[in-house]
Amino acid sequence: MDRTTEKDSRFNNLEKMTISEILQHINEEDQSVPLAVEKALPQIEALAKATAAKMKEGGRLFYIGAGTSGRLGVVDASECPPTFGVPFDMVVGIIAGGDGAIRKSVEFAEDDTEQAWRDVLEYNINDKDVLVGIAASGTTPYVIGGLKAANAHNITTGCIVCNAGSPVAAVAKYPIEVITGPEFLTGSTRMKAGTAQKLVLNMLSTCVMIQLGKVKGNKMVDMQLSNDKLVDRGTKMVMTATGLDEENAATLLTRYGSVRKAIDQYLQNKI
Repeated sequence: MDRTTEKDSRFNNLEKMTISEILQHINEEDQSVPLAVEKALPQIEALAKATAAKMKEGGRLFYIGAGTSGRLGVVDASECPPTFGVPFDMVVGIIAGGDGAIRKSVEFAEDDTEQAWRDVLEYNINDKDVLVGIAASGTTPYVIGGLKAANAHNITTGCIVCNAGSPVAAVAKYPIEVITGPEFLTGSTRMKAGTAQKLVLNMLSTCVMIQLGKVKGNKMVDMQLSNDKLVDRGTKMVMTATGLDEENAATLLTRYGSVRKAIDQYLQNKI
């Protein structure tokens, strides 16, 4: 396979550049990422459709990955409950080496082809669920092993990779290949490749949650009211939907503890 993520940067002698030049060139490279994602939209759509269908039937979404890729999956999974009000175990992010690897790299954790399957079995993964492997290189043994085992158990599989023709993509039933090319700092896939993966994860989880009815209009009506900023945002949502002033909207929101419930109760009582 052609590992473009490992090819030499278009730029050289980085240490001789001014700060302004470094920032300008990184920004130039970053601008290519959304265009690379755009080319993969049909693949993203296919995985989103399959995932939404499974989750409508009560399934869950699992992410597995190592290093930066694993961390990005954990971040996306951890943001679903506060954003969409779903249970914490509905979207699960698993990183090679365990949660400690989120902060500190665990040597050779990504090289174990059997550990990913052991990790997801702790959550009783089954054929109602979806397993998405995240690997910039597309060659991570941890991810390949997990996807192969999932396929053998008739579990829907997908992936997000940044090289064409990778082993990970060959194993996944719904591969997403975002070809980001060489990095500004040669081989540093936390940069463009990581940005691409983050964009795709945003698209996938948001699209699926909209399909599951977790959004109304363009608002996060099921978000958790876990701090003052979110309570204030929720109050404004209630004000917009009901026409109530801020004080009464805040009272209604406090009473029902949910933007959706507050709006629904108000509209039902008004009728």
